[in-house]
Amino acid sequence: MPLDIRRDTVKTIPQDDGYEKFQIDRPGKIIFVERHLSTKTQVRCIIRRISRSGAELDISPSLTVPNNFFLEILGIRGEIGATLTTREEEKVKISFNMLLDPNFLHHVLRVCFQSLH
Repeated sequence: MPLDIRRDTVKTIPQDDGYEKFQIDRPGKIIFVERHLSTKTQVRCIIRRISRSGAELDISPSLTVPNNFFLEILGIRGEIGATLTTREEEKVKISFNMLLDPNFLHHVLRVCFQSLH
């Protein structure tokens, strides 16, 4: 008796509904990954909300956003691997390639809070 395995051929990107979203309104950069892993091209954005699994960004509607890129939060060291999930005009939703470590997210929120006061 053959084993009947059915796989869904359409891959869905996990939505970020299960994680709390935090309003940060912080400037950031989208860093394109180009040929030979070059990261010369960068586009500025505003990170409106962030969670462990993704973020919501504002970017100029005339700029293109690649499907895969790095996100840099200005004032925070390091880049986060990300994938574009949806785009409507200037509103962009992304999923992180890996869940953010809770301590890293706490650090991001603390830096954002301190810059407001």
